[in-house]
Formats: sequence, structure tokens, C-alpha cells
Amino acid sequence: MSASGVKASKGTGWRAWTAVAVGALLGTELRYGLGLIFPEAAGAIPWTTLAINVCGSFALAALTTVWIARPRTAFWLRAGIGPGLLGSFTTFSAVVFSIDQHARSGQHLIWLVYLGLSLVLGLAAAAAGWKTGKSLSDRIGGAS
Repeated sequence: MSASGVKASKGTGWRAWTAVAVGALLGTELRYGLGLIFPEAAGAIPWTTLAINVCGSFALAALTTVWIARPRTAFWLRAGIGPGLLGSFTTFSAVVFSIDQHARSGQHLIWLVYLGLSLVLGLAAAAAGWKTGKSLSDRIGGAS
């Protein structure tokens, strides 16, 4: 039994680590690319980071809900997509960094609005992801 409570068979450790590394590379590059396509203006709410984190919250909640209903999904795949891809695509440190930059420059209204939006929209996206994942699980017949 691993620290996460998930039983992994012998020999799957390297697959999970590799999947997390590949997923993290892809998630980081996707985030970076979106940052280039949609650059954030200095002194404004970081809309790109907010959108990335909200979309990632939705996706992770939906997938986790499906994976709970279908526990036979390969551990390495769950590790690569969850903590790997989505963990590097979304990042709380970007939120904290933006809040810190706005607070240091005296833009208190901006960081307060951004923090509030991050929390409310992130939780709403996770709830919507859970409902979507539940609906998908029910439609495909739950555990197989």
C-alpha cells in the first residue's frame, strides 16, 4: 500500500514516476504557451492564470470523480494526468505570487478581488467538475 492509500503492483513505480514527469512537462508547457498567447498586463487581474486554475480545478474534480467510480483506471495514468499534467498546469504559487506583487505595489483592491475570484470560481469549478464526473460515471455504468 502506498502513502496515498492506493495499492500499486510491483514494477509499476517507474511507470507512475515517468507518467508524472511527462505529464508535468506537458502541463508546464501548456501553461507557458497560454501565457504567451494571452499575456497578463502588469497591474491588472491575472486573467490567464485565473482561467487556467479554474479550468484545471474543473478537470481534476471531474477526472477524480470518474476515477473513484472506476478504480481500475491504471495508477500510472491517474498519476500522470492528475498530479503530473494538471498539477503543473495549475499552480497555487502563481496565485500567491500575483497577490504578493499586487499587495507590495499597493494595489489592494486588485489582489483582494483576484483572491476572491480564485477561491469562489475554483470551488465552483470543482463542484461543477464533480457533478460532471458523477454524470459521466453514471452514464458509463460506474465501476467496471
